[in-house]
Amino acid sequence: MSFEAPLALLGLALLPALVVLYALRERQRARSAEVFASAALLPGVVDRSPRFRRHLPLAVLLIALALMIVGVARPHAVVSEAREDATVILVIDTSRSMSAADVPPSRLGAARGAAEAFLRTVPDKYRVGVVAFASLAVVTLPPTDDRELAAEALGTLRTGEGTALGDAIVLAAELVQKERTDDGTVPPTSVLLISDGAPDGGETEPLEAAQRAKELEVPVYTVVIGTPEGVVEVPLQGGYTQVIRVPPEPDTLREIAEVTSAEHFTAADPEALRSVYEDLGSRLGSRDVRREVTSAFAGGAVVLLLAGGALSALWLRRMP
Repeated sequence: MSFEAPLALLGLALLPALVVLYALRERQRARSAEVFASAALLPGVVDRSPRFRRHLPLAVLLIALALMIVGVARPHAVVSEAREDATVILVIDTSRSMSAADVPPSRLGAARGAAEAFLRTVPDKYRVGVVAFASLAVVTLPPTDDRELAAEALGTLRTGEGTALGDAIVLAAELVQKERTDDGTVPPTSVLLISDGAPDGGETEPLEAAQRAKELEVPVYTVVIGTPEGVVEVPLQGGYTQVIRVPPEPDTLREIAEVTSAEHFTAADPEALRSVYEDLGSRLGSRDVRREVTSAFAGGAVVLLLAGGALSALWLRRMP
């Protein structure tokens, strides 16, 4: 325990002095009683001695005074409290294959809808970030507790070329490493990756990226979007159009989830995705926080003052 005004504790030195003064007064009172009556006759005058009762109210009042002095010193204690700071990073595939309309309105539209539904159910106390990836992985929104900003970030996503899947996982896993909570630790983090699972380009292989996320203790939950019938149309010179089949590759996403001790989903169902933030809740634990506890000492002093006054009134009241 520490104190913001430690000099106030010097007031505790007054307590022994008060005890000494009380003892001297009690001795003087006993001597005065001997002047008016013999000690042998006192039992016939007083039916019984109050013994310890006579001293107990004062002892209680002295303890109350000690608590008040400690309270004036503004004590601080380290207490354990439940953590509430967790982060979810939404990683959305915006590669060209995500423009396929086999999942209406499109794979990207379905991924955006699943992410928005997830935002509506994730606890308000959790921060949410958004990472998008095509040929490059970019942070669309740093972690924030502003759900409107997160929804706006999802609304700006557009398809591009390439699928830097591994780079996106590494970027998401490392995104919160620069952030710190009040106690200086990195908040528990999970990644929700929504993709058709077909990597194309990037500097980091998907499973290598998954291993990096595992080292950072960041589980990567994966959701596959798309059907084997998915196609995209690519315009060619001369007004021609090339139709390219883009079947999803769920095996890659499944392996990523397995490596990071997470889950893989074949449908972006809100109830299924609940496990993402339930897992975060199980990893929150507690943390030590330094808090001022003056109110506890002040409250204890008030209770003891009332108790001491009540004891004095009940036990030591004078008979009429």
